[in-house]
Amino acid sequence: MSEFVTNIRLWFAPEQVRDEGGTPDYRFSLANERTFLAWLRTALALIGGGFAVDQFLPDLRWAWRVGLALALLGAGVLCSLRAVNHWVRCERAIRRGEDLPASRFPVLLSLVVAVVAVAMVVVVLAGWAG
Repeated sequence: MSEFVTNIRLWFAPEQVRDEGGTPDYRFSLANERTFLAWLRTALALIGGGFAVDQFLPDLRWAWRVGLALALLGAGVLCSLRAVNHWVRCERAIRRGEDLPASRFPVLLSLVVAVVAVAMVVVVLAGWAG
């Protein structure tokens, strides 16, 4: 079975992670959990920002408002899914005594947020109304 499918199965059966390697120092697992929760807070902030753009900028042109809102909402969805996947991958690596997995996701998320922020700056400076 592929690593990706195994990780997704562990999303719904996290107790099976215990079958991987040995029991680590609990501080590492708890730090991994705190990182997971930080990713979820980021996802919630992005989702809240998407709703805020849609609800509180009614004078903004429809295409801009919907585009910015969907970019933030999409980033929030991806961030929440990535959070659980990252937690599983890291927990497995910790239990196996392996290096923690590398990820390009933080860079991609940063780029999406930066693009949305630049678009918002343009909208604010240009004062584009609908």
